[in-house]
Amino acid sequence: MHAASSIIWLLAAALIIVPLSRRLGLPSVIGYMIAGMLIGPHIIGIIHDTNGVIEIADFGIAMLLFLIGIELEPSRLWVLRRSVFGLGSAQVLLTGSAIALVCWLMGLSPIVSAVIGAGLAMSSTAFALQLLAEKNQLSAQHGRQAFAILLFQDMAVIPLLAIIPMLSGDAAEMINSPQLVPVVAVFSALFFASRFLVRPIFRFIANSETPELFTGMGLFIIVGMTWLMTEIHLSASLGAFVAGVLLADSEYRHELEAQIQPFKGLLLGLFFMTVGMTANLPLLGREAVVIVLGAAALVLLKGAILWLLARLNGSDNKAAIRLAVTLPQGGEFAFIVFTTAVTAGLLDRHLGEMLVLAVTLSMAMTPIGFLLLEHVLEPRWGVQQERSYDEVPNDNKHEVLIAGFGRVGQIVARVLRLHHIPFVALESNARQVDFVRLFGNKVYYGRPDSHALLLAAGAAKAKVIVLAIDDVDESVHTAKLIRRHFPNTPIYARARDRMHSYRLMDIGVNLIHRETFASSLELASDVLQEIGFSEGDAKAGVKRFREYDEDLLLRQQAIYQNEAELVASAKQSIRELEELFASDARAAKRRNTSEQNDEAT
Repeated sequence: MHAASSIIWLLAAALIIVPLSRRLGLPSVIGYMIAGMLIGPHIIGIIHDTNGVIEIADFGIAMLLFLIGIELEPSRLWVLRRSVFGLGSAQVLLTGSAIALVCWLMGLSPIVSAVIGAGLAMSSTAFALQLLAEKNQLSAQHGRQAFAILLFQDMAVIPLLAIIPMLSGDAAEMINSPQLVPVVAVFSALFFASRFLVRPIFRFIANSETPELFTGMGLFIIVGMTWLMTEIHLSASLGAFVAGVLLADSEYRHELEAQIQPFKGLLLGLFFMTVGMTANLPLLGREAVVIVLGAAALVLLKGAILWLLARLNGSDNKAAIRLAVTLPQGGEFAFIVFTTAVTAGLLDRHLGEMLVLAVTLSMAMTPIGFLLLEHVLEPRWGVQQERSYDEVPNDNKHEVLIAGFGRVGQIVARVLRLHHIPFVALESNARQVDFVRLFGNKVYYGRPDSHALLLAAGAAKAKVIVLAIDDVDESVHTAKLIRRHFPNTPIYARARDRMHSYRLMDIGVNLIHRETFASSLELASDVLQEIGFSEGDAKAGVKRFREYDEDLLLRQQAIYQNEAELVASAKQSIRELEELFASDARAAKRRNTSEQNDEAT
């Protein structure tokens, strides 16, 4: 009953404190931490033994890492490769090195300084993404950059957690340790199982048409992997992350994400409550000046480095400041890194607790930075506050839903309107919505990648959904959402380029129109006629090229994530196309010769 009463008190505190914090303009993460502090051993003292709660809450971090791992599909990393491995790696290396240098100058050993620098270089994935989502800024330039940096940090923390225990002992002894044998064996077995065992099991579950079994399978994988990693003396979080990565290219990944997401949110909230409960408040009282100054220095240093990197990456001053305000805090992985380092004997427990308190305070400072940005800086920039999304009337009388009402969406809508076909459109640019409404268009302000908004707009009853979103990532995310929740509705998608087409095809969207392809072919036909080709020959040549390129697009989908194979395929396609046109020319020449001979006789 003790565990049950603890859970009841935790839920009760969350249900009261978190909504109050949201009404005060604070993010829900801060509300969870305040709730934990209040019912923890240092204030009201309702819960004294936090060990059982911490074990449950750790699954929140495990689920977060599982979902991060499952998002690391090669196509996504390929699109974000410059931001993730360029901007992300630069942020981690520069911030970690700067903090490590400061720690070393303060008299700490090089190894301890490096561990502290690496831990504090991480920002809070859960905290930052939730803030950006609440403010509808995930698709903004600084939102995309923040996501890329967080993605690299999430990948970097895994080897860091694996290395820390090794740093506490003799490296040579570690390499020769028999412990490495089961580690290698386990990872080899996991790779084999993900390829040849897990997928048939998922296929069997899918054929049973029992959706809750996907939830059970997802939880089984996460809990099983965390237990397995613990048994071979590795981080439990590492196990969840590895499980996600191994399933990243599975055809069942979207269903798994959908089933695990609700558990992740609840358990992450519980994790942040345990952070509040376990915060050493008496230590904060004794060392308040040092801890507060340390947290402020961390926020200022990380913010300055983020601003500099954003400017060097081509962002304007406003976007760079927004990025600096979004990611200056320490992260949830810092708690895990420092706890692991204390357990391994690398960090003194007193220093570890001070670092955890500094990270917690840096999180609390982040909303203050957002308030200063929104109420002091942005008014001076002339930035208008984001208005609320429109409520879409659920009349369900339209036949077509258009997601995105830019250049492409507007042309489709004009043709539909001429034929008296009812449609509704969703657009995330408020200024664009206000303008096109002047012409009587039935368009509403809101993000098309919102399930609730798609449902309200009648996606379940639409005969067809036109995906005309300009932003590639938002387009792909919306396509995934539609495929998951409205699998029987045809999707006609606009693709910006071949890579965008490949990503849409991976999801199962096969009715794809590349936006510049048709106009480029028309232009090529006109050019051929201008330099002497007959109209028939020009159009026939362009038609042959179109057929070949569309077939090539389908063939290259399977290899587009492999740069070497893609380059080789492109070179081969040029040779094939040249041979194809040469064959056409020889056939035409023979035909002309035959006609001339017939005329001569």
